[in-house]
Amino acid sequence: MRKNSKGSETVQSHPNEWISVIPLEQMTNKEYDVLIVGSGAGGGAVLWRLCEQWKNKKKQIGLLEAGDLLLPTHGQNLPTMNIDRLLNNYFPKVATPIGKRLPQYSEATLVFALGGRTLFWSTASPRMPTFEMEKWPVTANEMKFYYVIAEKVMNVTPFFARGSSMQNIMLERLKKNGFPEAIDLPMAVNLKGTQQGQIGSDVFFSSIHFLAYALNWRAFDLAVNSRVVQVVIDQGRTVGVHVISPDKKSYFIRAKTVVLSTGALETPRILLYSGIQGPAIGHYLTNHSLLRAIGQINRRNFSEELGNLVINIPQTKQSPFQIQMLGSEKYYAYQPFEEKPFLEEVKIALNTFGKVESRFENSVYLDPTERDEYGIPQIQVSFSYSERDNMIIQQMAQAKIQATSAMKLSLTSQENRPPISLMSPGNDYHESGTCRMGDDPLTSATNQFGQIHGIPGLYVADNSVLPSIGAANPTLTTIALSIRTADYIIRQLG
Repeated sequence: MRKNSKGSETVQSHPNEWISVIPLEQMTNKEYDVLIVGSGAGGGAVLWRLCEQWKNKKKQIGLLEAGDLLLPTHGQNLPTMNIDRLLNNYFPKVATPIGKRLPQYSEATLVFALGGRTLFWSTASPRMPTFEMEKWPVTANEMKFYYVIAEKVMNVTPFFARGSSMQNIMLERLKKNGFPEAIDLPMAVNLKGTQQGQIGSDVFFSSIHFLAYALNWRAFDLAVNSRVVQVVIDQGRTVGVHVISPDKKSYFIRAKTVVLSTGALETPRILLYSGIQGPAIGHYLTNHSLLRAIGQINRRNFSEELGNLVINIPQTKQSPFQIQMLGSEKYYAYQPFEEKPFLEEVKIALNTFGKVESRFENSVYLDPTERDEYGIPQIQVSFSYSERDNMIIQQMAQAKIQATSAMKLSLTSQENRPPISLMSPGNDYHESGTCRMGDDPLTSATNQFGQIHGIPGLYVADNSVLPSIGAANPTLTTIALSIRTADYIIRQLG
């Protein structure tokens, strides 16, 4: 705090304010038409869509983020970062490894910051196969409509490795040797350069783009370091949220509509602590089983200009997994002034994501004994792979061996792990399903538009709502559904 010229106290400006933020005290003076909790992929998408569609409306829109301002863009857009510095040095310093207290989900890691984990994600953006969504309460045509919107705003493209010798040769080898479905990996990257004053240097997409686009359309209120702990329901309808600041002061912020976008681990925590009833809330936790491997090949297989490699072997009905390949390992994306070493042996990372069954017993629940620094119950996780999940993991290992053979790679051990390593649950960062949408309140937490069953004005827009995720990276699908939820809210509020 500081005093103004009249001697009264004013709120001190945020020392790292690259986007306008306001104090929680100021937000308590309003009633918001829509209050979004969480600024990751889902929350950012809802904010952008509301601001775009309500650009000429006098609606009050607010955004609450539990973390602070961290990065103003995806980490790989920063000139001082490369993949190694970002993921191996910086990310561990700013992430919260909650898996340390979750024995059955030991690699779970959250990022409490504006933009959340989108500041660090790979930007891999494949669509979920249509056959995986056959039992969803959303039609294939509607998903296609919202996929197109999401891909446009995210700049999803299959051309990140266009013209690369390594990409072309490896794709051809895969297609000719048992993997005809192999494709260029769709990625959320802006490949347009700076033209006629329009700056094109922000290549990798993050939720910060959503905030920037939203600001272009209209104003909204943003508060950081604002931990939402409860949704308040009065006479069966949402009326606002309780928030705690870092100094442990409590605030009540009024809202006609609340959208929870805090992820598949934190969103059920808020709902459960709010006393919101629903037999599916917190249950049906799913993720991707993940096999990692590193393959290497002699550089003489390619032209002098090596290029990069980003390939996806997508899920099929017969193969319930996808294999993503990035190369050359830490240099599939690098800064223009970064010296790329000339190595005889080129390394390629192979990540295989497997479908995991959606089962009631895999769940997130409030720990009866552990509380956080605010006195709120911590979460605990019950999770295991089923017999079918383990069968798929075996299929994944065989397919990975076949793919490396097709590309003429040799597998190598990394970091004291075997050549093909099954990662612990949570390492994939794709946790989903804990507030899944559906028509039956007994087996789903929300309706087809993400509204919690029986509670008008309370929505979920994050990975939680996905009834299943197959083997595809879920972010694109979550963003598409979040835009759809925003459109539904707009229709409800006018």
